[in-house]
Amino acid sequence: MRTKSPWRSLDDLEMATVEYIDWYNNRRLHGELRHIPPAEQEALHAMTRPITAILETG
Repeated sequence: MRTKSPWRSLDDLEMATVEYIDWYNNRRLHGELRHIPPAEQEALHAMTRPITAILETG
């Protein structure tokens, strides 16, 4: 993640915000999640849940 400031334009601020959100959601190490990134925890959780399907009858 870049730490460049002050931002020179609204585009610079927008890019910094997008980079921060990406880091926060995908790469930061979360202490409550055994120090793994939230995206990795979500993937592990999805793999351990049973697959259910809704059957439509017609």
